[in-house]
Amino acid sequence: MAFSFKQLGPGLLYAGAAVGVSHLVQSTRAGASYGLVMILVVIIANILKYPFFKAGPLYAATTGKSLLEAFYEEGKFAMALFYIATVGTMFAVQAAVTLITASVVSSIFGLSIPLWQISAILLSLCFLILIIGKYKWLNNIMKWVILLLTITTIITLLAAFAQPIEKIAEKVSFNFSNSLDVLFLIALVGWMPAPLDISLWHSEWTLADQHSKDVKKTLFDFKIGYWGTTFLAIVFVALGTIILRGSGEELSSSGAVFSTQVIGMYTETLGSWSFIIVATAAFTTMFSTTLTVLDAFPRVLDKAISLSFKQSAKSIGKNYVGLLIFIILGALTVLLFLMENMKQLIDLATSISFLTAPILALLMLKVSLKNKAVLKSYSKMERLLALFGLGFLFFFSIYYISMVR
Repeated sequence: MAFSFKQLGPGLLYAGAAVGVSHLVQSTRAGASYGLVMILVVIIANILKYPFFKAGPLYAATTGKSLLEAFYEEGKFAMALFYIATVGTMFAVQAAVTLITASVVSSIFGLSIPLWQISAILLSLCFLILIIGKYKWLNNIMKWVILLLTITTIITLLAAFAQPIEKIAEKVSFNFSNSLDVLFLIALVGWMPAPLDISLWHSEWTLADQHSKDVKKTLFDFKIGYWGTTFLAIVFVALGTIILRGSGEELSSSGAVFSTQVIGMYTETLGSWSFIIVATAAFTTMFSTTLTVLDAFPRVLDKAISLSFKQSAKSIGKNYVGLLIFIILGALTVLLFLMENMKQLIDLATSISFLTAPILALLMLKVSLKNKAVLKSYSKMERLLALFGLGFLFFFSIYYISMVR
């Protein structure tokens, strides 16, 4: 199969949504706090979640229906679980990714205006892109954003390796008996490589893509995005380890200060010449996430509402703009209350995502196993991996609840 960059679509939208807080913030924090051992955690998390993320594009390409439609066919209970998982996370998730994007912008340009105002400007810009350009603009923009992000991040890592590696502490400080360490691990895995909701979004993007009926191309596109984000997560853990670990400076819980610290410590280590590279990588990472997440929530909710109220296929899309505005206002409201504590907001959003992941994973596995054509596209190893991953998600969710009680 000939490779064409132009043909890549939903897989890069997935990458745009995935590579954000989980990479720039959580992966960097993981490397800075615990070292290169966190690379193993990143790899395991990506492998265990692989069958569930694959379900989104695979189901859409194979059946011509989205996962959300499959949930609807399962009955009211499945749809109720979807609504709980989506509505329960959407404001916190959108607020978290927008806050980091605003913090990066504030740090790069030295702005003194409140972060919620920067967030409002960014969300307004995303709103215009989505309303005017719709899927086509989103798809085209994301291709170049992800390419730019990948290039700048790799250049930063290579430059970091060229420096004397004196700051890396060899001793691993992670301890399973330490509740703070375990809670951070759960927060990291909760959005590694991304919230499981993205599999639902991915199925909708696949249906909107012109190549969605070609299963082989769809899966190839998915793998490029999925394993590409895995690689970038590893890079950010390595950067956090090489540049930040052992620096003696505690990473701030304030979004603006955190962004300044990260960009500042990178440029201090690599040299002032690297500022434009680091700043570009940080901004493209977060803006791509803000844009794709803002498109995804109203897209799936609009589809869910149309299905739940048995509206005609022509009605799909009529609720999109209203839901888009609703999510923007909800995210800004969350920011007004929690924007001063970035760490708290991110850990809240990632932990909620982790707790809802087993529910979504179970539904995805159920509808996939029921469809023979979809099931055929999973190898025996992937089926076993899905069962093991499901057990893993439920076990750690119960463990998390027992720890925070």
